[in-house]
Amino acid sequence: MAQALWIAHVKVTDPESYGAYAARATDAIAAHGGEFLVRGGPYEQLEGPDRPRNVVVRFPSLQAAHDCYHSAAYQEALRHAKGAAERELVIVELDG
Repeated sequence: MAQALWIAHVKVTDPESYGAYAARATDAIAAHGGEFLVRGGPYEQLEGPDRPRNVVVRFPSLQAAHDCYHSAAYQEALRHAKGAAERELVIVELDG
């Protein structure tokens, strides 16, 4: 089964609320086998809108990544991110 990645590009507008999201999301992601590969740090914006926080999480499968996003625990965490950040999030399956 192929692994999958969450790739998020984020501009935080309310650090306190977004911090509450991050704390809760970390547990929800771990519960679905997610492992953070990138969580902020230096980057170079080449195209598209600049989002100064970039996050990459590896999951054991596309289904695990999907299930994590739709889980009650992650959705509860996500409530804290709404209005606290501009975000894009995509799930991609890794080749072979």
